[in-house]
Amino acid sequence: MNSREALKMARDEDMDLVMIAPTAKPPVCKIVDYGKYRYEMARREKEARKKQKTIETKEVRLSPNIEENDLNTKAKAARKFLEKGDKVKVTLRFRGREMSHMSQTKHILDDFAEKLADVAAVEKPAKVEGRSLVMILSEKR
Repeated sequence: MNSREALKMARDEDMDLVMIAPTAKPPVCKIVDYGKYRYEMARREKEARKKQKTIETKEVRLSPNIEENDLNTKAKAARKFLEKGDKVKVTLRFRGREMSHMSQTKHILDDFAEKLADVAAVEKPAKVEGRSLVMILSEKR
């Protein structure tokens, strides 16, 4: 329909002519109350935001000379984070002379990932970032 005719129809009904899909060929318009239309759109967006799940990244810090029981405790905490739907950033921090033995301690992160293999997948493998080795785990799908 011609845009002038549509605008005349909208004015006759005391409503507004709202462009719904401006990129379509031809553009799609609707005769509605614009205030009510904006309110409905805002309400739909708010509902969509409510249902949206945000994924947080939780961090678990380890040291190169960590004992087995401490590693198990940290793994248990990481398991809780993963089951909640969050990602886990596992950081192996090095201080002082520990920096010279970085290559020998990568097995700690591998063991940690192995302990959580049933619930987690390695998203980013161990990588050196400054004074630490960082690995990111995410929930298995």
